[in-house]
Amino acid sequence: MLAGEELIHRRQGGLGETLAGMPGTHLDNFGGGASRPVIRGQTVPRIEVLSDGANLFDVSSISPDHAITTDPLLLDAIEIQRGPAAVRYGGNATNGAINLIDSKVPKAVPEGGLTGATEVRYGTGDEEKTVVGRVTAGIGQFALHAEGARRSAEDYDVPNAYGSDKLRDSFADSTSYSIGASWITPKGYLGAAFTRMESEYGLPGHSHINGVCHTHGLDLHCEAHGGFEDPFGGSDDHSAYIKLRSERVDIRGDYDGLLPGFAHTRLRLSYTDYTHDEIDGELRFSRFTNEVYDGRFELTHEPLLGFTGTLGVQYTDSRFGGINANNLHRPFPDGAYGFDGRPDYSTENVGIFLNERQSFGALDVEAAVRKDWRKMEVGVPSWRSTVGPELAALFVKWYGADWQAVLEAEDVELFRLRNPTVRHDPLSASVSATLNVGQGYALALSLAHTERAPSVRELYARGNNLATNSYELGLVAEVEGFENRGVSAQDILESTDAINLTFRKTGGALGFEVGLFYQDVSDYVFARLIETENETGVPHNFLVYTAADARFAGIDGQVSYQLAPASRITVFGDYVNATLKNENDNLPRIPPGRLGARYEHSAGPLTGDLEYYRTFAQDEFATYETRTGGYNMVNATLSYRLNIGQGDKSVEFYVRGTNLLNELAFAHTSFVKDQSPLRGRSVAFGMRHSF
Repeated sequence: MLAGEELIHRRQGGLGETLAGMPGTHLDNFGGGASRPVIRGQTVPRIEVLSDGANLFDVSSISPDHAITTDPLLLDAIEIQRGPAAVRYGGNATNGAINLIDSKVPKAVPEGGLTGATEVRYGTGDEEKTVVGRVTAGIGQFALHAEGARRSAEDYDVPNAYGSDKLRDSFADSTSYSIGASWITPKGYLGAAFTRMESEYGLPGHSHINGVCHTHGLDLHCEAHGGFEDPFGGSDDHSAYIKLRSERVDIRGDYDGLLPGFAHTRLRLSYTDYTHDEIDGELRFSRFTNEVYDGRFELTHEPLLGFTGTLGVQYTDSRFGGINANNLHRPFPDGAYGFDGRPDYSTENVGIFLNERQSFGALDVEAAVRKDWRKMEVGVPSWRSTVGPELAALFVKWYGADWQAVLEAEDVELFRLRNPTVRHDPLSASVSATLNVGQGYALALSLAHTERAPSVRELYARGNNLATNSYELGLVAEVEGFENRGVSAQDILESTDAINLTFRKTGGALGFEVGLFYQDVSDYVFARLIETENETGVPHNFLVYTAADARFAGIDGQVSYQLAPASRITVFGDYVNATLKNENDNLPRIPPGRLGARYEHSAGPLTGDLEYYRTFAQDEFATYETRTGGYNMVNATLSYRLNIGQGDKSVEFYVRGTNLLNELAFAHTSFVKDQSPLRGRSVAFGMRHSF
């Protein structure tokens, strides 16, 4: 759990940067605007991101340049769930669920009728300017909440060893606000909130020069010829950036004793309307959209034969669009015929789940199971013709008076053949046992079987992803000469059998939590390199999504010791080993090992910490990757808190420095590590007022 002052001091503009450095969690970065957390070697879609127990719907799992639509500046806490607690959210929580806890739907009437906080911050490394405000007011049984944040940051500093003191196009601006209200009783609450987020951020190292790349069988060709043209042309020296807008409506309810036999009822309803444009200079070359209706209903039953548990159902209906389209800036040509527009990818998912737990003396047992039924189908784009009279006359001669209908039917048939409807019915289950041996010591063992259906990109990719300098083909694509493509995409279901062993000690001077894990994965879906094309001078990878067996194993955790009532030292670290079974290659973007220490001290209203960790070199990398060197990271925080009244009223001044050694560091977990190094030295000055 990351909360309180630690969250306030660590939070950045993105979720990945905020969580980076926690044991077992690394960063998949893309400049200053998009950063995704990597947990035990994996990021989305093998991590489910939640908003107070409800799925957070954006397009961050589609490409690493897509931001996770949350503003850490407005969060109360961040918790990582594993084992049975994560299984209830489905197969995408294979490596855990990150629950973002906020206050946009109030759960209680504030004491005294009014609470709130304001914060301002300035960062030297990117000229960050941040303003945050939130307030909750109570009127009888009703509570109203409003919050907002505005953050503006220029290109961030990098060490001169990179060849420049700034990372071009790493700027990031964002605005978020939310308005919510709840009806609150002694037994629970029912409320709703509207949230809007706008963001504009650069794509470092982006190049459109490979927009002409196409394939001939297993050969990637990056030269214009025949019908294959460069959709951009012109100079490649301007900025490329993403302009994002997300609107979301949440309805949340928690209530005790609503139905006979059930101790608690929980409701989570949401509607998400997400859009972002990818802009190259003055041209909008792509647009991603995601419209999602989601409902989740849970009933926690009274004790039954000693067991307490929760039965739930979830229904999701979504329509996504954006992949395989990089030419929206080009109008439909004259004298042509064919599809005009983008296909929509519709997904309907129904899931049911059950979670049960019981204590047998010192032994706590918990089990969970979830079954899903998912259908994904591709909508055919509109078809049009702008052919002239001479060509139209020939078509009449060849196909008859209804030549347009004939040609459209042929195109639609081919489209549906290349984009089939796919159904998956994944099943996931987990059981855990925790032995509390006394004096704060505990030993926990969990076993899990998780099934994950491939994502929309893994299934249907067919074209250039300019952000990652790659041409990608999904599982449904037929690739002449490529082995292991005879299995239907509908038969590929990523299946993970995992075992986790955790040692834990709480209370007293010594505290620790150390976890060991092992995952055996069948039909692990990943992008396999076919070739790298250097024809344009900018390397472009030809990647084909395929499935192979894989294995993950590792350790992560931390050990802390209270040296004195006012000081504590913590040692932390993590390591992941990942291999492709039966193949002479490694999995891409696996984080290297890391080991560090943190010292914390407080003296009345003054608190501080000093943190150092070493991220080691990654010498085990995939065929199309390169070795990533290790680096040292030193961070420090100093804060002074002044109480200004009764209760929680206070003013806090803080300063936090990151990468104080100003080391040139690259994240091996990033698709674009060489074009997007981590931030150089930066110092953030902040003031937070709570009332």
